[in-house]
Amino acid sequence: MSHSPSLKSKILVLGAGNFGSCLADHLGDCDHEVFMWSRHASFVEYFNTHHRNPTYLKDHVFSNNIRAIGPEIPRKEQIQQMDVVLFAIPTQGLRETLIKLRGSLVGGTLPLMIFVNKGIETDTQALTLEIIVDTCGSDIARAATFIVGQSWRHWFVRRQPTSVSVASLTESQAQKATQVFHQPWFRCYTGGDPIGLELAGALKNVYAIAAGMADGLGFENNTRASLITRGLGEMTRIGTAYGASPLTFLGLAGVGDLFLTCSSKASRNYTVGYRLGKGEALEDIINTLGSVAEGVTTAKGLKKIIDEMNVSAPIANGIYEALYEGKDVKTGVQELMSRPPSRELDLPRRTGEQAKRLLRKLEIEPMK
Repeated sequence: MSHSPSLKSKILVLGAGNFGSCLADHLGDCDHEVFMWSRHASFVEYFNTHHRNPTYLKDHVFSNNIRAIGPEIPRKEQIQQMDVVLFAIPTQGLRETLIKLRGSLVGGTLPLMIFVNKGIETDTQALTLEIIVDTCGSDIARAATFIVGQSWRHWFVRRQPTSVSVASLTESQAQKATQVFHQPWFRCYTGGDPIGLELAGALKNVYAIAAGMADGLGFENNTRASLITRGLGEMTRIGTAYGASPLTFLGLAGVGDLFLTCSSKASRNYTVGYRLGKGEALEDIINTLGSVAEGVTTAKGLKKIIDEMNVSAPIANGIYEALYEGKDVKTGVQELMSRPPSRELDLPRRTGEQAKRLLRKLEIEPMK
């Protein structure tokens, strides 16, 4: 049994980074009572004193409906008082956090659980949905809800019009998440393909690195348009082979988020690619970036998925080689452009084995 969020809900946001604090601010402005957890005691004290984030969006004054908590992980009695728990922490740290919290999620009424992280777990190649089922069981995973879409932080806090995709294996949960978030400046569109939504949200970060590389090398709009279009084709091909619906990649989480991430200098993944194109070393870029670029770690997990499924993804493979095999960026572009002609649009014939395995973990019988 789970909470049904009311017009005014108690919401716990796990993660006080760039995106987590922006979402907390939006929810506070929606008149919800928001508790934003940080692992840093200094952040908790500073935020509650000044109502500003000391690291991100420093000039923005956050909603008075937000209170920072931490650094201790919230206790079971705190979790079970919440209507909503929103996870806004990097994918690579999600498993550890869920393991710490799982005892608080059993017994009593389960809050609506919303996940906004984007990425593939490097060591296991698991999507967030699989991490949830591995740590918390199939019941909680089937009720989990995912939000993906073009929602850049700087424009988001200014309440510029934004739209996102919301998906869950349990449609009623997606509808509840929409009720929590939906506002005239923030439109939510629901769907039933969380696997596709997750893949779209994770993969677009890899192609944003490619777009940044091209700009760093001095290429202009023709090249970027080609990269975005061919990147969308690769994303759709990978997602379909995995078992997602190809239509998901034509929505806000797919082409919408891809276009934004590949076109904005505010994108951390674009920035990584741009600086690589300018000749900087990856280690120096990561050490000075100031925040997580999920595409760097996603590229490693994606490479293993591509190889396992034997899917053609030359752009994604090229990004992996530049990041992890030291291939010169200019050489990679030359090799990519020197490939023989091929069909523009095609989908893999053998599809769905990865999704079928995940659905069986979820105790859902895959469709024949």
